[in-house]
Amino acid sequence: MTKTPQTHKACFTHTQRFTNKAPEAGALSFSNSDMLPTTASPNGSLSARDAARHTAGAKRYKYLRRLLHFKAMDFEFAMWQMLYLFTSPQRVYRNFHYRKQTKDQWARDDPAFLVLLSVWLCVSTLGFGLVLDMGFVETLKLLLWVVFIDCIGVGLLISTLMWFITNKYLLKQPSKDFDVEWGYAFDVHLNAFYPLLVILHFLQLFFINHVVITSDWFLGYFVGNTLWLISIGYYLYITFLGYNALPHLKNTVVLLYPFALLGVLYILSLSMGWNFTKGLCWFYKYRVQ
Repeated sequence: MTKTPQTHKACFTHTQRFTNKAPEAGALSFSNSDMLPTTASPNGSLSARDAARHTAGAKRYKYLRRLLHFKAMDFEFAMWQMLYLFTSPQRVYRNFHYRKQTKDQWARDDPAFLVLLSVWLCVSTLGFGLVLDMGFVETLKLLLWVVFIDCIGVGLLISTLMWFITNKYLLKQPSKDFDVEWGYAFDVHLNAFYPLLVILHFLQLFFINHVVITSDWFLGYFVGNTLWLISIGYYLYITFLGYNALPHLKNTVVLLYPFALLGVLYILSLSMGWNFTKGLCWFYKYRVQ
């Protein structure tokens, strides 16, 4: 039986301790079953101190401050999440639910996952540069492009779009107390981006020159396009799980609809002889020239 890290167990125990106790009148209050008990005033509203602590600005400041203290980051737990994003992504989002119950926020408050993802980006991009026979300067340019455009830039765009769509159309009861945090939308993107990165920027490197981009045979673009199908499929599925885990959203199944378009595009690419990996390599070489 697989054991989860101690952090995961402690979080679950902490959650049970709160949910199994009834609050005393005038001391603690629950706004809903997913909220951490907080100090409340007699009329039921949060105190000014608690309200300030739960603002987006306060959470962002705490996150960025921890980014400068590596010893305070839980890298073991972040590696556990990366492993389960491949084998059982539902467990990862179960932990997000525990965080909401214990810390009153869905988004990560520990930047360890982002740091490890950055390391993966650097290592995989260096491998990409070696396989494509790029020089030091070209590889450095490619690294900057992958980090700031492919991951962060595209991530900001997708996260903002999903944050807008979910809050605009998928909320069960639109309210500032039941909305999707932008930080959580960005975390969902990072979760979904990690398997895509490993498949396309790491696993594919072992046979990219001999099978995928140097061969014009069916086998070449079949292998390459199949890897693209799997990686984008992972991205869509993990994105769906992320928003489906939020109890205040409805009709999240619509996030699975792009699978139909993905399947049609995959079949069309094989019939037309399109090689997505060869196009990606050409694009990367063009960007670093």
